[in-house]
Amino acid sequence: MRPLLLLASAAALAAQPTVTFLRDVAPILNKTGCTSGPCHGAAKGKNGFKLSLRGYDPQFDYEALLYDLSGRRFNRADPGRSLMLAKPSQQVAHGGGLRFEKDSEYYKVIYNWIARGVPYGDPAKDAVAAVEVEPKEIAMARPGEAAQVKVIARYADGQTRDVTREATVESNVPDVAKVDLSAKVSGERTGEATMLVRYQGKFSTIPVTILNPKPGFVWKAAAQNNYIDMHIDAKLQRLRIQPAPLADDATFLRRVTLDLTGQLPTPDEVRAFLADTTPTRLKRSKMIDKLIARPAYTDYWTIKWGDLLQSSRKYLGEKGTFAFREWIRESIAANKPYDKMVRELLTSRGSSYEDPAANFFRVTREPKPTMEKTTQVFLGVRMVCAQCHDHPFERWTQNQYYQMAAFFSAVGLRPGYEVGEEIVYDQRADYDMKHPKDSRVVPPQFLVASAAPVPIPNDDRRRDALATWLASKQNPFFAKAIANRVWSYFFGKGIIDPVDDIRASNPPVNPALLDALTKDLTDHNFDLQHLMRTIVNSRTYQAAITTNEWNETDGDNFSHAIPRRMGAEALMDGVASAAGARPNFPEVPEETTATQLPDPHVGKDGFLDLFGRPSRESACECERRADLSLPQALNLVNGRTISDAVADSKGRVAKLILAGKNDAAIVEELYLAALSRLPNKAEAERGQKYLSGGTRAVRSQDLLWALLNSKGFLYIY
Repeated sequence: MRPLLLLASAAALAAQPTVTFLRDVAPILNKTGCTSGPCHGAAKGKNGFKLSLRGYDPQFDYEALLYDLSGRRFNRADPGRSLMLAKPSQQVAHGGGLRFEKDSEYYKVIYNWIARGVPYGDPAKDAVAAVEVEPKEIAMARPGEAAQVKVIARYADGQTRDVTREATVESNVPDVAKVDLSAKVSGERTGEATMLVRYQGKFSTIPVTILNPKPGFVWKAAAQNNYIDMHIDAKLQRLRIQPAPLADDATFLRRVTLDLTGQLPTPDEVRAFLADTTPTRLKRSKMIDKLIARPAYTDYWTIKWGDLLQSSRKYLGEKGTFAFREWIRESIAANKPYDKMVRELLTSRGSSYEDPAANFFRVTREPKPTMEKTTQVFLGVRMVCAQCHDHPFERWTQNQYYQMAAFFSAVGLRPGYEVGEEIVYDQRADYDMKHPKDSRVVPPQFLVASAAPVPIPNDDRRRDALATWLASKQNPFFAKAIANRVWSYFFGKGIIDPVDDIRASNPPVNPALLDALTKDLTDHNFDLQHLMRTIVNSRTYQAAITTNEWNETDGDNFSHAIPRRMGAEALMDGVASAAGARPNFPEVPEETTATQLPDPHVGKDGFLDLFGRPSRESACECERRADLSLPQALNLVNGRTISDAVADSKGRVAKLILAGKNDAAIVEELYLAALSRLPNKAEAERGQKYLSGGTRAVRSQDLLWALLNSKGFLYIY
């Protein structure tokens, strides 16, 4: 009887469509998690067996399955006894647990594939060319509604297949819209989310909008100061979100002064601004211009660019650090066009002392880390994932990683004539970039084609071509990345967030706004001061933190201000400014502020580091922390930074007492110094009552200490 059964099985197989690894089996391995990071897709595999992460290299996976363990994973005579089926169905012990049942469709597909002789398939026919999703956009009138996603794979030969079950569909904001294993999307709350669809290395996205179901919404148009407000309002109106009103003058002044200069406004500046009867919009615009013209503006943005470019004596030595910092500072003070600044960095050559921009290459030193920093900082693209495999969430491939790294393969460093000096030069030989898989020479190639083609010389000066392409107005990433990054400095988050992770699966919350900012920046020849002025002059930036019934749950669309904790340097300078004291830093002149420090080695392991100053070990924005932790709270309450500043014998409290100021004047001055506003009636009465109940000097110090420990001081509102 057995031969008859075999004949029947063979006839049944012949009547079925051809099953191939490329089209049928690889998607199953990916869907069931066999190629995931915790399983066989790990860098070293799992239990002696390795597959490519998320199946990015199907040829490698196919050969591993066929030839590893001398092909023992298959039993062609009896497919059901193959380890490839027995382990995931747990007929044999399997560390990864049950991946599919013996009677499942996945089991049957793999069984038939083995029975047919494990064909790989023809990449010209079986490779996925694209994925198409239905619907293209999901709109829900209220939370609680649902929509089914359908994923269609289009193959190289033009055929299509419904692959919804095998595709991976994830939500980037699950608390707004979640998705189950069947790809059904459920609305959880009012807001927006994006469904990220992935199948066999191809990606697509589906925007999801869930409206506020509460009746009675009537759009109340607010003043629009510039195109930013126009794009913000267009989206808010569509989402039925009403924006917050303008912040009051005192709040605006404190916010914009900290955001542009990293310093608090002085009590006299607050008084003068509040007393100015110039129309609000004009008065605020004039103040913005004054702030950008201050040396403190240059100091503050020098700190930010020093972080991104990793200006630190750990890499550059003391003299190199000061030289690089001065180059950055001069570039900002002169409002050097951003594209020019980046070109100077990427094409710098010679002595790290005579041409400080050359210090850019001294931090990373090797072609691969230099390329990774270049793309992350200047393009907002994280290429590090593509070093070992194709990027799991984006189109970037391992080949592209080495093609981009090849632009820096000729960069060499050698000792200079002075202690700590290095010379950046172009090597004339033995600088080819080789692919790790087969050691073939990888020629340099841009990530994306340029609208204005840039020739790439096949010689040691190839990075000049990279600089031309990268900093071009036609580059789809360059201007967008810096516009998004600058926006984040004023709102606490980017339009694309994280700001240095621009990819199709991480879409902008307001694409029209980001496009408009990008165009404005290129139209003004990469003038970053112009971009900042435009942002802080907008009504959107100047909005209050107060919410209404329509925007109270919105944290994504900039309908109201969101409190942000002051950065480490601004916080330390703020304490000093409010207390009328000066911090004492080693190695620098006595009057140096925290925002003027050359690198994180000054004042290391103290207040600044505790409050999130980055060590400049990486070029990621994430290195700077703005959280509030228990150790920080204890330091504020018991640490010497605040207590010493408050008790300074030459500080603000001492001067007020010696000047004979009355209780009302002291309370008012301390509120203006610490919170940049006048006390309200209740605060003034409580403050005066407290001062009158004991030693005025001691109690004045207590009041200032309490204000410096309040949220009103610690946060930018």
